[in-house]
Amino acid sequence: MPTFNAPDGTELAFHVRGEGEPLVVLPGGPMRASVYLGDLGGLSSHRRLVLLDLRGTGESAVPVDSGTYRCDRQVGDVEALRAHMGLDHMDLLAHSAGGSLAMLYAARYPERVRRLALITANPSALGMRATAEDRLAAARLRAGEPWFEKALPAFEAWLAGRGEFDLAFVPFFYGRWDHVAATHDAAADAQTNDEAGDVYFSDGAFTPDTTRAALSHFAAPVLVYAGELDGNPGPDLARRTADAFPHAELVVQPGAAHYPWLDDPEWFVRRVVAFLGTSRAGVLPTAE
Repeated sequence: MPTFNAPDGTELAFHVRGEGEPLVVLPGGPMRASVYLGDLGGLSSHRRLVLLDLRGTGESAVPVDSGTYRCDRQVGDVEALRAHMGLDHMDLLAHSAGGSLAMLYAARYPERVRRLALITANPSALGMRATAEDRLAAARLRAGEPWFEKALPAFEAWLAGRGEFDLAFVPFFYGRWDHVAATHDAAADAQTNDEAGDVYFSDGAFTPDTTRAALSHFAAPVLVYAGELDGNPGPDLARRTADAFPHAELVVQPGAAHYPWLDDPEWFVRRVVAFLGTSRAGVLPTAE
C-alpha cells in the first residue's frame, strides 16, 4: 500500500487499480474510505485509478488536529499526492462530497488539472446545495418501486428534521435497489469516519464568491455528471454547477442515482472515458 506525507506530516494512503495513464480519484461520504468506489464500474480497464484515502479514513492516519478534516484544509493533501506521484498536471475525478474538495483544488491549483470529472458532486464549494424539495422531487420519481410507500414518509421526516436516518429510504440513493446496492450500502458505516464528516462541511470551509471567481477562468475541460434519479445533486443543480465553469459539459445518466457506476457500469465507463479522451488500449469506447 503506497503512502506519502501530507503537509502537516499526516501519513496518507492511496490505492492503485488498473494500468495506464493515472486518474486521481477523490472519494465522498463525506469522509468515506475510497474502497466504496471499487474500480468505478470497470474504469480501471482504461485508466490507472489512484484512489486517495482522505485523512482519518481507510488506511490513512488520523491527524493530530481534527480541524484539518475541514474540506478546504485538505486541498494541500491533494497537492501533496500530485507532487508525490511526480505529475506536472493530472486528470482528477471526484465523487459526491469529494466534488467540493476537487473544486477547491482546481480553484487554487488550476495549472495542475488537465481534466476534471465531477461525479454526482456536492457543489457546496460554489455556495449551492440540494434542498429538501429537490430531494423529494427526485424521490417521487420512484413511485413505482415496491419499497416506495414505506420509504417516502421516513425520507420526508428525516429531511424535515423530525426523524433519524432510516434504512428504509436508502434505496432512493441507488438507481437499482438490488443485492449489489444493498451490499454496497451495508458497508458504509464501517467505511466512514463520522467525526471527520461532521467537520468536513463546517463553518469556514468555503468562500463561494472567491471560488466562483477563480473557476470562471478555469481553462481545463470539466465533466459534470448527474444521475437522472439523484436528488443530491439533481440534474438541475448539476447544470448550475456546470455553469460555474467556462468549459464544462453536463451528462445525465438515465435511470441512475448517486452511484451511477453501480446502476449501469457500461454506460458510466463509456461516457467518462469519452470525456477523458484516452484508454489503456488507446481506443475509445463508442459513446451513445
